[in-house]
Amino acid sequence: MAVTKPACRSRSLCFTCSLLFVLLHQIVAKRELKFAVLVFRHGDRTPVENFPTDLHKESEWPQGFGQLTKTGMRQQHGLGQYTRKRYSKFLSDTYNRKQVYIQSTDYDRTLMSAQTYLAGLFPPIGNQIWNPRILWQPIPVHTRPRSADKMLHFPIPNCPRYDELQNETQASSELQNRIQPYLDFLQNLAVNSGYEIDILKTVGNFKIWNTYDTLLCESIHNYTLPEWATKDFMDKMEKLTELSLLSLFGIYKTEEKSRLQGGVLVNDILKNIKKAANPSNKRKLRIYSAHDTTIGALQVALNIFNGKLPPYSACQFFELYQESSGQYSIEMYYQNDTSKDPYLLTLPGCTPACPLEKFAELVSPVLVEDWSKACGNKDIMRVWKVQA
Repeated sequence: MAVTKPACRSRSLCFTCSLLFVLLHQIVAKRELKFAVLVFRHGDRTPVENFPTDLHKESEWPQGFGQLTKTGMRQQHGLGQYTRKRYSKFLSDTYNRKQVYIQSTDYDRTLMSAQTYLAGLFPPIGNQIWNPRILWQPIPVHTRPRSADKMLHFPIPNCPRYDELQNETQASSELQNRIQPYLDFLQNLAVNSGYEIDILKTVGNFKIWNTYDTLLCESIHNYTLPEWATKDFMDKMEKLTELSLLSLFGIYKTEEKSRLQGGVLVNDILKNIKKAANPSNKRKLRIYSAHDTTIGALQVALNIFNGKLPPYSACQFFELYQESSGQYSIEMYYQNDTSKDPYLLTLPGCTPACPLEKFAELVSPVLVEDWSKACGNKDIMRVWKVQA
């Protein structure tokens, strides 16, 4: 039997009905998650190198330097499980290649981190179980050779202008004023580590960073530390390592550095977010497995860097929402402790739920169309453009 609308007895009643319908629609309509981008650091690894006076050699580490450990595998698997929980109502229960894309730098530790992460995110269920004794399924992880990776491996090499900026940064008062309080400490570090003092004063060359990192790895895995590696000594090294990371992408002429470094990744993320706002888009999740320098470069470019070293499995989230009004907004989160929910971040000049158009406008100063030209590369064979 057909259902007919009751006729409105008066214009006032019709208006009231219409108003109630609009209000009810606004209550029912909810903002909807449409797309997410995740950029994470690999899990726990062995040192990448030893310093001249190091007590331990590469042969003492399973698989050698720079390799993912079993602890790192567990960290990444846990991050994958967290992602599954966070997006349980957004992602399909089973792996769908049209929904998810993951890219890694060409390092064993990042490729393995991506694989263990995916094992936590998409354990096979139902008809995706190919062996009941192995609750794992192969999922493609895409990568590029290191020499061709100009998006995830930072600092991006072969950029003469960036090299100039780094030399200027090292000589700048902005950096030297921060190094000054540590000069006596650097002298002690030179004696203890075996490095020349002039090498250590150049904080952007990774020597302080790698020395601190090596000692940290040894401490985490219960290797014997030298007597001079006291807590106070390690704390000072950590501060200098944080300064080293910041000097790579900030402190001096940060905006121009970001156009040549972290802004390249910002551009790629924004490009994919804009694609996701298209109703025909089927992709739901894009994931990047990379390094602490990747997160540092990205966050400095967005002016959301907290000055701390990104720990193992740290993850930067970008989430695209369609509001009840139909407009799109971006929310950013940062997880630097896998036991806690991520922190909500706000792009300077915007609200936590930043309208997509406003987000694009605010990040535009760190985007560049022709990266090779901005770098001052004259070799036509090395021209590489970042598509807007």
